[in-house]
Amino acid sequence: MKTLIYIEIENGNIQNGSLEIMSLAKTLSDPCAVVIGSDVDNASDAVSAYGIPVIEVPCDKVSDDAEVFILNQIIKDEKPEYVLFAGTLKGKDLAPRVAARNDGACITDVIKADTENGVFTRPAFGGTVLENLKFSADTLKVMTVRSGSFEKLTQGEKAEVTKKEYALPEDALKVILKDSVKEISEKVDLEGANVVIAGGRGMGSKEGFAMVEELASLLGGEVGATRAAVDEEWTTRIHQVGQSGKNIAPKLYIACGLSGAMQHVSGITSSGFIVAINKDEDAPIFDVADLGIVGRCEDILPVLIDEIKKLKGL
Repeated sequence: MKTLIYIEIENGNIQNGSLEIMSLAKTLSDPCAVVIGSDVDNASDAVSAYGIPVIEVPCDKVSDDAEVFILNQIIKDEKPEYVLFAGTLKGKDLAPRVAARNDGACITDVIKADTENGVFTRPAFGGTVLENLKFSADTLKVMTVRSGSFEKLTQGEKAEVTKKEYALPEDALKVILKDSVKEISEKVDLEGANVVIAGGRGMGSKEGFAMVEELASLLGGEVGATRAAVDEEWTTRIHQVGQSGKNIAPKLYIACGLSGAMQHVSGITSSGFIVAINKDEDAPIFDVADLGIVGRCEDILPVLIDEIKKLKGL
């Protein structure tokens, strides 16, 4: 039986989460990647370099509706046992639709897989518990996989790329893209960052939050934020971490002035080492932290920033 892997493309490049699900796919069954879009030859070649065969489908009218239709046709042709998506906004949109159209089942936000016993683990209730789930044996098994949960696959012997074409019926497209305008915005790679410094309401003001940004810059990391900090307009929504933001897996995560609400903590559970700075010694963030510092961020961060500058000779 096959495992289909939906490869998400961002600006012509393979999305990081797609590299991780390729690793999981190899442990499930015979993997086969699907690349959909216009001008995706380079992406297909890049995927095939990991030793996984690729089905490339040219598509000028790229939209979620079009991709669901194409994936359904490929599923009919290939009859896979599993279909895997990265746990991105796009993956979370496509996966349940593909499952429903094919009378399948969908497990979202998978962080661990016992492939021998067919048991898949995901966080529940805002990350406060983990639940183990199994699919029915005779159903199409669709999953989204949380970023940072599996190691990225290493390259191997180049595999074959097969091109297929599917005619899109007009009624398959519920939304027609007339035009697109490129947004001018900052480039933030929270999901791929090794270091993330995040700030919450406890930073007190936009000026206070600037210390989080300075520390992130000194450590070569990205800036994260809670929803409260975003709502206060201390930073933009692209920096939001948690249930309504990004799920991340940095090697180092420093939480500054954030309490550790379950909605936020659910997005950082895959972090390698968590440092928490908070004046409230009973803040829930300390329950998940590897190192906790009780104190005011406005007292601690300037000292930390100065010491790092000294070490760097700045």
